[in-house]
Amino acid sequence: MNKGLKDIWNDVKYFLIPYAVVLLTCLVIKLNFTKDEIYFAVNSRHTTWQDTLAPYVTDLGNGWTTVSLAAILLLFNFRKSFLLASSYALTSITAQGLKFIFDAPRPKLYFAKQLDKIYFIKGTDQLSYHSFPSGHTVTAFSTSMVILYFLKKKQWGTLLFIVACCVGYSRMYLSQHFFEDVTIGSIFGFLVTIIWLYWVDNKAFLHHPTWGRGLLSSKQTN
Repeated sequence: MNKGLKDIWNDVKYFLIPYAVVLLTCLVIKLNFTKDEIYFAVNSRHTTWQDTLAPYVTDLGNGWTTVSLAAILLLFNFRKSFLLASSYALTSITAQGLKFIFDAPRPKLYFAKQLDKIYFIKGTDQLSYHSFPSGHTVTAFSTSMVILYFLKKKQWGTLLFIVACCVGYSRMYLSQHFFEDVTIGSIFGFLVTIIWLYWVDNKAFLHHPTWGRGLLSSKQTN
């Protein structure tokens, strides 16, 4: 299995086109507003329904969500389960390494002297350290790319992009991360996953018939 640039483009264009527009918008925002201004612009806009939904949306970028999906895929297709699990492992471990290298403060610590100005959603735990990059955003974009890679109808890429963006926004909405953490996290998750998928999935062993089975089909065969 050898994929060229044209194949890659066809696989991701429904994700990449809106993503490019959003990244350009993010660049414009960053050039015109400070880190503090962007944070408070998000933090000052809260509604009851968003307060209720945000914790659930953010969980879509939780590592356990991706691990659970990989475990389900293991029942039906070893190759797909491996691709999802390995993509998550690679991006997650690297992102965690970057978190400790940069050791950036999260909003709660960064604005320690201005906490009275910040709106925190009741019932949420506010972390203080390792803000950059946003691990949930990395995972959301990475997992979305792998799912899109599996789908025959690549038009679903736009919906997957929207879901990934919602996870990223939820991290800012919950005051767990800054705009910069989320933006760079999305780029990291997207690029590393794309490179990994097109490198590892060109390995011949992954296309052996055995890898096309899962635990359920293997049991039926035995």
